Amino acid sequence: MRILLVEDDTQVCDFIKKGLVEAGHIIDIKFNGKDGLSAAQNRFYDVIILDRMLPQLDGISIIQTLRVDGNSTPIIILSALADVEDRVLGLKSGGDDYLVKPFAFAELLARVEILGRRNTLINDQPSKLKAGQLELDLITRLVSREGRLIELQAREFKLLEYMLRHKNQVITRAMLLENVWDYHFDPQTNVIDVHISRLRNKVDKDFETQVIRTVRGSGYIIQDE
Repeated sequence: MRILLVEDDTQVCDFIKKGLVEAGHIIDIKFNGKDGLSAAQNRFYDVIILDRMLPQLDGISIIQTLRVDGNSTPIIILSALADVEDRVLGLKSGGDDYLVKPFAFAELLARVEILGRRNTLINDQPSKLKAGQLELDLITRLVSREGRLIELQAREFKLLEYMLRHKNQVITRAMLLENVWDYHFDPQTNVIDVHISRLRNKVDKDFETQVIRTVRGSGYIIQDE
């Protein structure tokens, strides 16, 4: 999932980003309310994590503006304000969840993934991605081919998800770097080659046909079998 985090505490940002990236998600960070609102208005996100007390524009005002604009992206409010009245205000303003600081990252991750799955269902997005007999279930996060379950690490799952969303299209190195690793430049590493190789060993090695194919000089492609 692509997640927007709006939080002015850099230590909290680093803590959240590290955990979400390890879980296979892509994170955009904004450190003030105005930049956060602009990002939410101009790019699609699966979930927004929003601090309530922000410089330039507070979290409640951001939520209210987005909801008036018709933006229904699920929003998790983070706040040190723990009173019932504060939580009720956040939810009534249009927030979908409210998490009081300090919090355990495992709880935040669970809430993010629940809201992300719910958003997929509500917006009638496909819950399964397929290429021939290869199937990726976005709800259960299970991958199978010809009925055989395939275990993937979080980054491998994200890589396969992106490639399946763009099946029958040539996927370049730059596209993978930006959308799977969130790099907006080429770090000159073999990270893509390593992960493609690992993914092939899991989804192609024991099967007659290859799903992931190399397009010389261009990138990779997944085609329906």
